[in-house]
Amino acid sequence: MTTEAKPIHFLLVEDDSAHADLVMMSLTENNVANTLHHVHDGMEAMEYLQQEGKYADAQRPDLVLLDLKLPKLSGHEVLERIKSDDSLRSIPVVILSTSAHEGDVDRAYGHHANSYLTKPVDFAQFHKMIRDLGLYWSVWNAPPVRR
Repeated sequence: MTTEAKPIHFLLVEDDSAHADLVMMSLTENNVANTLHHVHDGMEAMEYLQQEGKYADAQRPDLVLLDLKLPKLSGHEVLERIKSDDSLRSIPVVILSTSAHEGDVDRAYGHHANSYLTKPVDFAQFHKMIRDLGLYWSVWNAPPVRR
C-alpha cells in the first residue's frame, strides 16, 4: 500500500463556526485536505450531497465529517439518509461530536457511521485528532471506488 497522500475531498457539516474553523485549519495546516467544503446545517448537507439547487455542480465528497447537533436536520437524520440512499451510502461518514453519550454512539453506528469521534475540549488534542483523521483517510485508508 502506498503512503503517499491521495487527493481527497471532505464535506464538513458543522454549525459551530469555531469548531469548523479549527477543523479546516487543522486539515489545511497539515496539507491533508486537498479540498474541503463546509455546510452549516443538515438540510444544506443533503442538498450538497444530492447536488440540488446551488449545489448542482458540487463535487462528490470522499468523506463526510458530520456533527450530530445541527439545525434543520440533525446529524443522526443526515447519517440515516446518507446510508439509506443507494447513490450515497458508499461515502464514509465520520461523526465529530461533543457528545460521548452511549445512546448517540450506538445510534450512529446503528445507522452505519464509519467512525465516531468525540471532540476533545483541549485545543491541542482537537488539532492532533483532526490531523490524524486527515492522514488516516488521505494516506492510509483505501477508500471505496467512486461510482
